[in-house]
Amino acid sequence: MNTLAQTAPAFVAMAHRIVWCNVATVDSANRPRSRVLHPFWEFDGDHLIGWVATAATPIKKAHLAHSSYCSVNYWTTCHDTCVAECAASWCEDSQTKQWVWNRYLELPEPVGYNPAIIPGWEGPDSPGFSVLRFAPWRLRVFPGSVLMGQAGEVLTWQA
Repeated sequence: MNTLAQTAPAFVAMAHRIVWCNVATVDSANRPRSRVLHPFWEFDGDHLIGWVATAATPIKKAHLAHSSYCSVNYWTTCHDTCVAECAASWCEDSQTKQWVWNRYLELPEPVGYNPAIIPGWEGPDSPGFSVLRFAPWRLRVFPGSVLMGQAGEVLTWQA
């Protein structure tokens, strides 16, 4: 098992290189459902937090009301994969929504983008614009080179 200080920077680097991930939740019957999202991650040396602008659809709200846990899985064709198992929470306050909106504008592409390109998202206070916060309790970073028997190291951290 690795430390968060070892694993989080490698996770952020790989996640921000891959950009798009599959986020899975479960419904009230514990059946999984996934969707593709575009989070960004911030590591301050002590805590790793993920943020994603998304629509607070009735399905997402119901799933996270049933279980606030989700799996955030990145994969690319060279078989690099990284996973964050997380507690997820909605952040609907104006200050957080403005901060996430601005971070997307500030981050370099391809992680950064202008959220206003999404229909219905004219600004952070648009009714369709919502923010999910991911607080990982487990991380795994698995370079494709390891899968192919080449150089690299699998990193795993758990709170």
